[in-house]
Amino acid sequence: MKFDWQYQETEGCVLRNFLRHHGLSRSQLAKIKFAGGTILVNGQEAYTNAKLVQNDLVTIYLAPEVAVEHVIPVKGDLRVVYEDDHFLVVDKPAFVASLPAPQHPSNTMANYVKQYLIDEHAESQVVHVVTRLDRDTSGLMMFTKHGFAHSLVDKQLQSKELQKTYVAIASGDMREDMPNHAWIDRPIKRSEDFYMRRVVAPGGKRSLTEYWQAAHGDNATLVKLQLLTGRTHQIRVHFKSIGHPLIGDNLYGEADDLLPRQALHCRQLQFYHPFEEKIITVKSPLPADFRAVLKARHLAYDENTL
Repeated sequence: MKFDWQYQETEGCVLRNFLRHHGLSRSQLAKIKFAGGTILVNGQEAYTNAKLVQNDLVTIYLAPEVAVEHVIPVKGDLRVVYEDDHFLVVDKPAFVASLPAPQHPSNTMANYVKQYLIDEHAESQVVHVVTRLDRDTSGLMMFTKHGFAHSLVDKQLQSKELQKTYVAIASGDMREDMPNHAWIDRPIKRSEDFYMRRVVAPGGKRSLTEYWQAAHGDNATLVKLQLLTGRTHQIRVHFKSIGHPLIGDNLYGEADDLLPRQALHCRQLQFYHPFEEKIITVKSPLPADFRAVLKARHLAYDENTL
């Protein structure tokens, strides 16, 4: 993977500092130096302590990435909603895990993406997962096509510049006891009774969820949400804690005849594209099972506002 930048300042600059300004970490610079990458200034190989002058052209070739062998390529129904040379955003269906684990070593989104990269003859076939979802949650997942893009967008994830917007169907009419728009700020930790379950409890990690009530129906509320922290099961735990567990969530609430999973969908991803220098926004339509519950509960909504 090749990147070009022109140094435009009138004052001189050390090449290392210029590259760090563009997001290359010390470890990435070391990989370029020792693992097959190249740094050029005006077409000539250069050390990172070289001094740049105005209008110098800096070119880097990233070191080749070695694919992780335990991610087995598997052909799957991969729904791509955004793709370029650096980023890949896909629409994950419910009941598919994000990453391989002992209980599901293949047929995960990572396996499908690995095969997709192979089929596309991608320059790097390493699977870089930026955002992940619970197995039973549907919606958008983001991958990158090389480690440099991953490191840049991961900083956005930590700073909340990368925004994930969810929609969920909560049980009960939230107008009765909750504000229309609010933040749920309650600490979450692992349950002492069951390792898979999380609970709101003192001593947990701070967890912050912002929500907006979008529609109301038969003992149900459609909500739009943003995670301001990224704890396991955060939305599900928070809504149980306020007395409105998600419909279909048999871990934190009750099963539903129409929906054999929690009513939670990652609707939108928005991030800053560091190479094209613009904001990218992608959306996923509400899946059929989610719509079926909305219809059955008489939740009238405008999808354009979600």
